[in-house]
Amino acid sequence: MKLQLAIDLLNKEEAVKLAQEVEDFVDIVEIGTPIVINEGLPSVKLMRESLNNAQVLADLKIMDAAGYEVSQAVDFGADIVTILGVAEDSSIKSAIEEAHKNGKELLVDMIAVQNLEKRAIELDEMGADYIAVHTGYDLQAEGQSPLESLRTVKSVIKNSKVAVAGGIKPETIKSVADENPDLIIVGGGIANAENPREAAKYCRDVIDGK
Repeated sequence: MKLQLAIDLLNKEEAVKLAQEVEDFVDIVEIGTPIVINEGLPSVKLMRESLNNAQVLADLKIMDAAGYEVSQAVDFGADIVTILGVAEDSSIKSAIEEAHKNGKELLVDMIAVQNLEKRAIELDEMGADYIAVHTGYDLQAEGQSPLESLRTVKSVIKNSKVAVAGGIKPETIKSVADENPDLIIVGGGIANAENPREAAKYCRDVIDGK
């Protein structure tokens, strides 16, 4: 089980500082969509150059021109790139092809997908590396959790890895880890903690069953 830190609301220099502080405990560092929008793909490049072992994920949430956008993210150092599950099949297939051609991975974000079971089966057959169930900020505010979605997707896929995101914090990570996803994504639960390194270590220990 891997741990990913999602960084959304910092500038690229602050994001690097945070990532370096917690890198001992995380497998993947995500440059979140807001950072990419504000500062572009150079934020991905800076992160790649600043880390030792962790992978870098560029959360582009691609919807169109997928092969090109994946190629650009890869050129700037992304190990994993995200596309939306609601994108056209042709876009997702070209994104997967481009990622794999470069030895990289594609994560399909299921935010706003209405029929999770059906779409997960389709994405699994297309060769998505990760299928990520994701309760977005707006639904989190309404009290929704990604656990039920996680169970649904896990029950139908055969090859893809399953990721889970959406309001996961040190206080709630055990209930998520108990479902045994391949990747748990934590954002503000680490980034906004009084001691991010301590929060990341706690999450790592829970994932490792310590």
